[in-house]
Amino acid sequence: MLRESFLSVSFVHVAREASVKAAILQAPNQMQLGLTADPVTEPGDLILRVKAATICGTDIRVFRGRKTAGIRYPSIIGHEFAGEIVAVHGPSLFNVGQRVGVCPAIPCGHCPQCTRGRENLCPDLQAIGYEIDGAFAEFIRIPARAVELGNVHLLPDHVSHEEASLVEPLACVLNGQNKVGLRQGDHVVILGAGPIGTLHVKLARLRGAARVIVSEPNAARREAALAFGADVVIDPNAGDLRAAVRAQTRGLGADVVICAIGIPALAAQAVGLAAKGGRVSLFAGFSKGETGTLDVNAIHYEELRLTGAFGLSRKDYEDALNMVADGRIDLTGMVTHRYGLNEVDAAFSMAESGSAMKVAISDV
Repeated sequence: MLRESFLSVSFVHVAREASVKAAILQAPNQMQLGLTADPVTEPGDLILRVKAATICGTDIRVFRGRKTAGIRYPSIIGHEFAGEIVAVHGPSLFNVGQRVGVCPAIPCGHCPQCTRGRENLCPDLQAIGYEIDGAFAEFIRIPARAVELGNVHLLPDHVSHEEASLVEPLACVLNGQNKVGLRQGDHVVILGAGPIGTLHVKLARLRGAARVIVSEPNAARREAALAFGADVVIDPNAGDLRAAVRAQTRGLGADVVICAIGIPALAAQAVGLAAKGGRVSLFAGFSKGETGTLDVNAIHYEELRLTGAFGLSRKDYEDALNMVADGRIDLTGMVTHRYGLNEVDAAFSMAESGSAMKVAISDV
């Protein structure tokens, strides 16, 4: 069996015996715990025992059928993870027993987008948890291509597997803030204080934002945003959000507005909160087919700049991991609920409920 052979060898090509426990996505709204075939390695591949995998909002959208790009049925999703190497196929810089985090995005490296430094927009991009089976499983195969490109990173001893699993969303947030040009002295409004909004708070604080204002209807998440570094939290249902933001920004509006929730109506709201010459990031992903209405006159006459932000690059991941390793970003406390792989239904229910910050499937 795979679990026995992985403990004793560093070069493995095992039979495809169905012995690996995994949460298998059979169809939208159908994820079942079951056994899947042992991963068969190619030269250069690594096999990891998954030690922690956190649930992303995108995982929920995939589960509910609201995101289908790159998704196969049946398949295993999960792209925020860290683990321990249990098998190495052939000569490698890595060894069995090492703890690693993995950037899940694997670009082609030679298309016009890749050569221009936009590898996250590579038309042939493959990603672990999408085109390649992901981390909601006992073991995961890391393709040789990802190893060759430097997607696999050794973890310092003081960085836990749970913290390492959060490096991927932090890297996406870093990409978003780089795209919108968030800089020291900016007044920043963040719409949404879920896990992504909270990471935006932490990174904006690190970058020297003069004031970080969070709009969030959930009282518990407003309290969490304050604990994680927000200066002001506002309940958008309690009054005029635009007036509240103006009151906090000397009547000017925000230099940067980040839409961290995938609700199209919030895009229009974000435009209304920006100062003249302000920048707006439509950071969150929206469900397929959704559209929104924007005040094009405000964009034109107030010279607003709108930008999207998709995914991450390998450099974003490396930079984010260094922030965590160096202690510049503290991710402890982000995971509020933990489940075993056999509790995947409960884990997704908790993540979807909004009652948790970040949910981890730990040490599966």
